[in-house]
Amino acid sequence: MNGRKDQNDRGSAGRTEPTLGDLDNLDGKEPKPGKREDDGLPKFSIDPDMVRPAPPPPPERGYRRRGWLIPLVLLVVIGVGTSVWIGQDKLRGLVPNTELDGILGRAETALQQGHLDGTDGSSARELFEAARALQPDNDRARDGLRNVGQAEIARADAALQAHKLDEASQALTAARELLGGGSDVDRLTQALAAARNGVVPTDHLIEQAQQAFDAGKLDGDGGAGDLYRRVLAADPNNAVAKHGLDKVGDALAVQVHKALDAGDRATASALVDRIAVLLPNYAELPALRAALVQVNEQGNNALADAIKQGQDALRDGRVSGQGDDTAQAHFKAALAIDPDNADAKAGMGQVAQALIVQANAALDHGDSTHARELIEQAAALAPHSADLAAARARLGEEHRSNASQVAKDVAGDVASEAAADNSEEMQHPPLTPQQSAELGRIIQRADTAAHQGNLMLPPGDSAYDLYRQALAMDGNNPVARQGLELLPALAITQFNQALASGNLPAAGNRLADLSDLSPGNTNQGVLRQRLAGAWMDQAEQQLQSGDRAGAAQSLDSARKLSPGNPRLATLMARLQSGG
Repeated sequence: MNGRKDQNDRGSAGRTEPTLGDLDNLDGKEPKPGKREDDGLPKFSIDPDMVRPAPPPPPERGYRRRGWLIPLVLLVVIGVGTSVWIGQDKLRGLVPNTELDGILGRAETALQQGHLDGTDGSSARELFEAARALQPDNDRARDGLRNVGQAEIARADAALQAHKLDEASQALTAARELLGGGSDVDRLTQALAAARNGVVPTDHLIEQAQQAFDAGKLDGDGGAGDLYRRVLAADPNNAVAKHGLDKVGDALAVQVHKALDAGDRATASALVDRIAVLLPNYAELPALRAALVQVNEQGNNALADAIKQGQDALRDGRVSGQGDDTAQAHFKAALAIDPDNADAKAGMGQVAQALIVQANAALDHGDSTHARELIEQAAALAPHSADLAAARARLGEEHRSNASQVAKDVAGDVASEAAADNSEEMQHPPLTPQQSAELGRIIQRADTAAHQGNLMLPPGDSAYDLYRQALAMDGNNPVARQGLELLPALAITQFNQALASGNLPAAGNRLADLSDLSPGNTNQGVLRQRLAGAWMDQAEQQLQSGDRAGAAQSLDSARKLSPGNPRLATLMARLQSGG
């Protein structure tokens, strides 16, 4: 040290040396005994307004632990809701379909019982196909049909082992239709051909085919075409069979030209279709189709003109009678051009309906003679018309009433006692209690038959026949008359139900019933086109599954309903090409 004193040093009394304070009291505890409380630091005070409020106490430990569950639950709820919304269609598909489940259940039972195929609607194949018509993408129906096909394979195998060749062929055909081919189908086809070739020599089959050809039996079971195809199935390279099959095609083509020359378009069209099925690659087939189209165009013009003139005559009141300018004459000319034309048939039914209306008007005026003449004319055109049956019942009651009144007038002469006795015989006596009870039973049977779909068949037990039987007992019975008159509307209702369920044959039967019961019904054209479209839909599905035989039958049904439909020609081309 140099002994100098810092000029800034004013002495220890005026300076405060830095200090750390009381380290023992950092934890806020009471000072230790013996220590002074003064920490030696400068004293200062804080304004209360400057004091920051203490933070809220932390949440309870349990709450902190569970707090994260709330957003997680929200996320789960949102995810589930989104999944439900996106998959609502799928969820709707999970809702049981009572009708579909019932059909599938019966189909599976029929499969287990070995009832594989049939025509009464109770076989496994028919029921599975009905289910597929209700829901084309149903897995149970699709798998069920495949199982039926496999069962047919097993049946064909067993029949072949037992040397029941016809049964094996039938089962193999069904399997091919259901499965669309496959190794088992190919194996059985070859085995069956070999078996047939062993049982019936090819030479013998060719001889039978030539005999059938000479007899004019060209196609169909046992026809020349069928026999030649059997030879080719056993021996695909048989030149005699190939030539024979071409000869069958030539003979059918000759028949087509004859039908066209005679103006028989329906026969010509059917023959062309038969050639297409028998010989899809027949060289003259395109020319035959072209000739058929040309004739159809010419005939269609004349046909359309005749139908239009018939409709005009109906509107003008020229229903029937002498001359060629009546509705009946024009519709008759249309049917001469095309006997199966639906519009011409409906027009003739409208003529019958107009005659029945005139007959009822004649009865209203008491002219039963003229009414009878009109009813007989209508009966020649529409013998099964429900309105005709009701008019006949009314005419019968009118006749009995008139006869009874004449007898009473005669009996009024006191000098004619015999006439009085005759009046009692000619009066229509009231029904006895037994007859009334029988009448009630007949009407009940008729109602039951109507709702079961037995509108026109079976004869004697159909709703139509039973209502007529009731009216024969009591021509003025309002229940029987109303039941008879409501049959056409019931036929339309049942047609719609059958079409919706995919039962196309039943829908066709109801359409035929409507044609008989109300031949002039204007709904027939629309219903016919709807049914034709359903048959074509079914044919398209059958083509996709490889069922060419079934598709051919479906297209034939569609052709009868709508022969000029453009879609029909397209599907026929697919059938012939094997597409």
